[in-house]
Amino acid sequence: MIYLDGDIQVFENIDHLFDMEDGYFYAVMDCFCEKTWSHTPQYKIGYCQQCPDKVQWPSQLGPKPPLYFNAGMFVYEPSLSVYEDLLNTLEVTAPTPFAEQDYLNVFFRDIYRPIPPIYNLVMAMLWRHPENIELEKAKVVHYCAAGSKPWRYTDKEENMDREDIKMLVGKWWDIYHDEWLDFKNAVATGEAEADEDQLQQFFVVFPEAGIVQHLKAPSAA
Repeated sequence: MIYLDGDIQVFENIDHLFDMEDGYFYAVMDCFCEKTWSHTPQYKIGYCQQCPDKVQWPSQLGPKPPLYFNAGMFVYEPSLSVYEDLLNTLEVTAPTPFAEQDYLNVFFRDIYRPIPPIYNLVMAMLWRHPENIELEKAKVVHYCAAGSKPWRYTDKEENMDREDIKMLVGKWWDIYHDEWLDFKNAVATGEAEADEDQLQQFFVVFPEAGIVQHLKAPSAA
């Protein structure tokens, strides 16, 4: 499974990620340099895992923090047993500032494996760690920085007047306006109705095969 946040856009095929070795949780390492991290010791001492040699982790703060991923995009093979463990562990886990991202980092800490930032280009990396970014090779872009959401972009917020940001916002709109990707266009040609029929057949066959188990999830509220 490849999970993507709603503010992410995929610009190139990433199907090859499905071929990575099973048993691990794959995601891109996050950056600790933005003000959203101001509550953490990493931010306070200027330490970031994107440039670990720039500021050494002081021994008086204890062991160096484990690698921490951005949960906006990840690759993992799900299972019902892991799903149940996630829910059970969540019930006894205290809330944290980054909510599900913190939780997933703790839960999958031992099997996390970093993948290159081209698979989840967090906007802040463009000005915080440009040496780690190959913009022309970026396959997945994460519009998570303040002011970078294309649907409400004004270029007035900090760093949003950069040419690389404007280019990436423009690419998002190019896809949004692409008629070949327009669901309404598919409806007009009858393709959507055919897909809906196939989907309903899929839902009918699985329960009859006895391989779908239904587990009640907690309220999203």
